[in-house]
Amino acid sequence: MELNEKSFERLSSEEKHSDEIVRPAISYWADAWRRLKKNPIAMISLVILVISILLAIFGPYLVKYKFDAQDYKVLDNRPSAAHWFGTDNLGRDLWARCWVGARVSLYIGFVGTLIELIIGCIYGGICGYFGGAVDLILMRVIEVLSSIPYLIVVILLLLVLPKGIGTLIFAMCIMGWTGIARLVRGQIMQLKNSEYVMAAQALGSKPMRIIIKHLLPNTLGIIITYMSMDIPAYIFEEAFLSFLGLGVQPPKTSLGALVSTGQGVMTNHPYQLFIPCSIICIIVLAFNVFGDGLTNALDPKQRQ
Repeated sequence: MELNEKSFERLSSEEKHSDEIVRPAISYWADAWRRLKKNPIAMISLVILVISILLAIFGPYLVKYKFDAQDYKVLDNRPSAAHWFGTDNLGRDLWARCWVGARVSLYIGFVGTLIELIIGCIYGGICGYFGGAVDLILMRVIEVLSSIPYLIVVILLLLVLPKGIGTLIFAMCIMGWTGIARLVRGQIMQLKNSEYVMAAQALGSKPMRIIIKHLLPNTLGIIITYMSMDIPAYIFEEAFLSFLGLGVQPPKTSLGALVSTGQGVMTNHPYQLFIPCSIICIIVLAFNVFGDGLTNALDPKQRQ
């Protein structure tokens, strides 16, 4: 067959590069952030959370009144230019008290979730990595703890132990870690037969090092999602227990304690109940909506 110029077809520069990969290579976390930014509701929730945290830190300093300072000349004053959220029955500024209470509630939520994650991740990692008899025994412990009513145990501990923030966090964490332990166990069981785990084992790495350095980092997506859902749960539980008088005790305050105080005067001074209730609802709702958006962003199946 004779070849000549007519036997060939000229290609444009675009056609030459048609088989090349033109999408820039980005990491898993960068891609998750890109997908999260495309969710306007999740981003609005993130902005609300950032503002709420900043107000919890700096909000009490925006007014000249201390959260526990009493002024009997301004008892039960409605919101005004002097007192933005009004005052309570002891003349204390509600703006300062609400954001100090939000600070305490957020502190309990973050610290409680952190303790729960540490215990649950290590426990679930051991169950999933070793399997066999170890997994069987440890999972029976989780099943026994899960069968005990959570609220009853928390209330009994708060009645027996000295009341305070530390006791409250301990009581809520003592049984709250079982959920994340189950999730981490399932993830570890899927990952423990991966090639990088086998390579680490061949190099003589100890089991705890493999769990902490190799397996747990690959479960960060589900851990972060669980954390975003667990923090509002702690805030709501703290508000409920403080409402019952079992949580934060005077002179300290929290959003739940403010709701408990406002409930007693809601007929004549409804703002003392509605304002802290609104703050709780906004924070919890923002965490839940942001958690939903984060779940979708961290899901590899959603990648396009």
